[in-house]
Amino acid sequence: MYQKLGLIGCGLMGGSFALAMRRAGLVRQITGYSPSQSTLDKALNLGVIDEQATQAADAARDADLILVAVPVAATESVLAAIAPALSPKVLVMDVGSTKCDVVAAARAALKDRISCFVPAHPIAGKERAGIEQADAGLYQDRLLILTPSGDTALAKSREATKLWEALGSQVTSLTPEQHDTIFAAVSHLPHLLAFAFMRSVVQQPMGQRFLELAGPGFRDFTRIAASDPKVWRDILLANREEVLRQCLMFQDELRGLSTLMASGDAQAIEQAIATASAARADWQMNQN
Repeated sequence: MYQKLGLIGCGLMGGSFALAMRRAGLVRQITGYSPSQSTLDKALNLGVIDEQATQAADAARDADLILVAVPVAATESVLAAIAPALSPKVLVMDVGSTKCDVVAAARAALKDRISCFVPAHPIAGKERAGIEQADAGLYQDRLLILTPSGDTALAKSREATKLWEALGSQVTSLTPEQHDTIFAAVSHLPHLLAFAFMRSVVQQPMGQRFLELAGPGFRDFTRIAASDPKVWRDILLANREEVLRQCLMFQDELRGLSTLMASGDAQAIEQAIATASAARADWQMNQN
């Protein structure tokens, strides 16, 4: 049981964490901070938080658990703002989708207090952001990746593991470098492709007509293109070296398939599709 959760960022991810903590009976009080007063008002009215803070440090003060749920580019400034207010035994976590930059930000902002910080990435979310989308079950039966650095106290890593498991998550650990390499391939590049594909369709003269006639395949392929632009701007820039490396590999594969189509090599095209089809058929989410 945590006495106070300081929630820095009252959107989908932070709000869902607060609701999950409340549903599990793991917290007595939740104090939230957001730079948007309207978001704070909604969070209070929806029962996500118990009280509002006017500054991030006010939400963090006297908290024994802090969740930073902000765009990754804002991590360092938020951690710097709350650092003076941290209690000695606090557990601080984030939910960012990139990790090397987050760890670097924590080192710069928290300095000798970094041992309390456990970087975390829930493999969960929705294409629509905002506190209105918060869901107590968002993290249930979903993979949760911890990326403790060499500065993270072992006791805090264990505490974070137990906490996320209590919320129903399946917890595993990676280094920050492993995390960013993997998720450039399976998350960041797919989002970039979805954004590029939607742009390629809607900017054509008949783009609107194409959309009117699109079906389930188009819906499924483009779902993540509706993701929050500011969040994904930060993610793509923060992990750009790994994402660009994945872009090159994808471009090589696309070029190869295009060449097969141009040559009319039906057998080679079928074999290439069969390889992809079999790999996708064998894949299961959260198979860790």
